[in-house]
Amino acid sequence: MGTPDIRKNLVLNAPIQKVWAAVATSKGINSWFMPNDFQPEEGFEFTIHSPFGPTSCKVLKIEEPKQVVITWGEAGWNVSFDLKDLGDKTELTLVHSGWGEPDEKVQGPGPDMTNLQIRNTMDLGWDGLFNNNLRSVVEE
Repeated sequence: MGTPDIRKNLVLNAPIQKVWAAVATSKGINSWFMPNDFQPEEGFEFTIHSPFGPTSCKVLKIEEPKQVVITWGEAGWNVSFDLKDLGDKTELTLVHSGWGEPDEKVQGPGPDMTNLQIRNTMDLGWDGLFNNNLRSVVEE
């Protein structure tokens, strides 16, 4: 059995277009996540500048204002943001998948760790990013 996906779901007190701008534009992503040169075009290759160095990414799917799917790094990760319009609120679901086997070592920026170790670290990271950073950006 592979390493489980990270799944986050929250309801934001913001209209869907404001949340879309935060997850599907370079300026928006920079405001709560990391510096980047993202463009909302399927097939576009871009870079996220993490504390461990630059990470290559690619846009797999854009369906405005409902879904963004990207690859992240060389380990085979995919990250999707799914938005649902709730009127003056927006439901946002994140799925971070493609982890591989739990005990498999992953090389890349930062220390070498297993898929499960990185997944668990990133799971906590997404909590803070979503509940603090993203929420404060779109609910201001």
